[in-house]
Amino acid sequence: MNPYLAGPFLEKIKVPADLREGFKPEELEQVCDELRQFIIDVVSEKGGHFGASLGVVELTVALHYVFNTPTDNLVWDVGHQAYGHKILTGRREEFHTNRKFKGLSGFPKRSESPYDTFGVGHSSTSVSAALGMAVGTRLNNDEDKHNVAIIGDGAMTAGLAFEGLNHAGIEDSNMLVILNDNCMSIDPPVGALKEYLTDITTSHTYNKVKDQVWDLLGQISKFGPNAQSIVQKVENAIKSAVLKQSNLFESLNFRYFGPVDGHDVEYLTKVLNDLKDIKGPKLLHVVTRKGAGYEPAEVGSATKWHAPGLFDKETGAPIAATDHGPKPPKFQDVFGKSIIELAKADKRIVGVTPAMLSGSSLGMMMEEMPERTFDVGIAEQHAVTFSAGMATEGLIPFCNIYSSFMQRAYDQVVHDVALQNLHVVFCLDRGGLVGADGPTHHGVFDLAYMRTLPNMVVAAPMNEPELRHMMYTASMEHHGPFTIRYPRGTGSVVDWEVPFEKMEVGTGRKLKNGDQIAVLSIGAIGTEAEKAVEAMGKKGVSAAHYDMRFVKPLDEVMLHEIFSKFKSVVTVEDGCVQGGFGSAVVEWMADQGYSANVKRLGVPDRWIEHGTQAELYEECGYDAAAIEEASMEVLAKAGQAGGSASASA
Repeated sequence: MNPYLAGPFLEKIKVPADLREGFKPEELEQVCDELRQFIIDVVSEKGGHFGASLGVVELTVALHYVFNTPTDNLVWDVGHQAYGHKILTGRREEFHTNRKFKGLSGFPKRSESPYDTFGVGHSSTSVSAALGMAVGTRLNNDEDKHNVAIIGDGAMTAGLAFEGLNHAGIEDSNMLVILNDNCMSIDPPVGALKEYLTDITTSHTYNKVKDQVWDLLGQISKFGPNAQSIVQKVENAIKSAVLKQSNLFESLNFRYFGPVDGHDVEYLTKVLNDLKDIKGPKLLHVVTRKGAGYEPAEVGSATKWHAPGLFDKETGAPIAATDHGPKPPKFQDVFGKSIIELAKADKRIVGVTPAMLSGSSLGMMMEEMPERTFDVGIAEQHAVTFSAGMATEGLIPFCNIYSSFMQRAYDQVVHDVALQNLHVVFCLDRGGLVGADGPTHHGVFDLAYMRTLPNMVVAAPMNEPELRHMMYTASMEHHGPFTIRYPRGTGSVVDWEVPFEKMEVGTGRKLKNGDQIAVLSIGAIGTEAEKAVEAMGKKGVSAAHYDMRFVKPLDEVMLHEIFSKFKSVVTVEDGCVQGGFGSAVVEWMADQGYSANVKRLGVPDRWIEHGTQAELYEECGYDAAAIEEASMEVLAKAGQAGGSASASA
């Protein structure tokens, strides 16, 4: 049952056809007001992404009003801004389940709705995807079908976006790129493109003349068959004269229009209707405000209002969780504070992140050491190779990238860092199952893909002090490339600010002795293994617990001890079973001639949907209860089989 009421106009809209057929252009403003209020009502009580969706309410309504969705394709970049789109496309009654376990995805998802034309979650894919659709419609002789990519100014900094634009300029395909310029990504956009867009949007002369050109376009029929070329020539002359530079997008063979007010829904519908009749690649530059229409989000921090958690919709004040005393910090904050300590002691240390200053907590270092902290924008590939370049000059870059996003830069990790044995420390935040963001953001493949690389050290701390020690160890001497992965959220140790200690690379810790079964864990999921071992002990089962700490190199001394003593072994990891930590252990066992009953626990070979981390650990079978159950099954199997060798996933 949907507990949230829609306004009288919004109530009438089940699908976009209802919007197109049931309302006049002058009524769309009220539709926008009601849609914005509905988003506020739900997100304030249920959580989710907020500022981005409020900023594109008018644009969302205009797009569905003008284009014949779902026949026409709308491709939303990243998807943080797609809440209004979901509400207008048949999911209003379910919207309160957004990002909840077994509920709606927080992002467009092809399997969820025919209106979700492309699954998104990572930045900057929309232009390439929409171009592919445009070429497809052309080859299918479906020239009346429109293909629209909606991309933010922050996402436009990624190389993939430029690659898509570059290709689109030579394709005679019917596509429209809408550049949603809100001057505000999660962290402020950086780079020359930001400055270029600012020049355009702040040029009063240009905008005054631009309005006149747009009026000319509206009278296009008066000029006859060559009207479009006439208007384009006039526009180009104005832009070159006023901006004193060629237009970037028109240099790529796009027709450029804008900038236009993204909060004037009636005007937007007129503009979009005009653009529908212009063939070929076009770009509309729309200026919006994140959080538009909700004052606390408009005037507050973009970072806070990106995904603010629960809040009082009347005041904007956050609704704090019940205080149960001191809590462990977030792993990202331990990283942020620890790297400052390390950098103060070692001038070679620098910090690098692709547009995740706040998410990685590298923003702390940016405040104290701006000359040694680099936000390169949404450009993971560049972040890695840039770090490699600095390493050649004797610097020690700590390159902090979310695990799922590092997949985009794997080629650079291989060729530009590992192959050259350069001392770059990769700090992979959000390693493992991340929760409500779901499969586009789960960082479950990193242990597997990093451990395959020669020269690479791969480590994962169980708690906050261990993260500090790993960072210190990685910075002390030349190890070549060094990967440290840690999860989203809080750890388990309140008093974590301990003195740095050097680790011996490739050594684990025995946390508990036992005689019947060995539980081997890697990373923070070890706390669940710890609970399972404790529960088994209360039932009279003698279980040993080893925190291996390193996936590569493995602690061979410890593994010899384990497989010499135990015929029942369970491995636990917050990552994919295929090729991960458990696989590394089984490979080593086989290579050394040992035999044991081994059960590998981790993310199974399927895509894991969204939910809380606790719900997903249970779903995947490696929360404390599941570890205990699997351990008892292995013991039973070993008893029945007399200790014969086997390995299972």
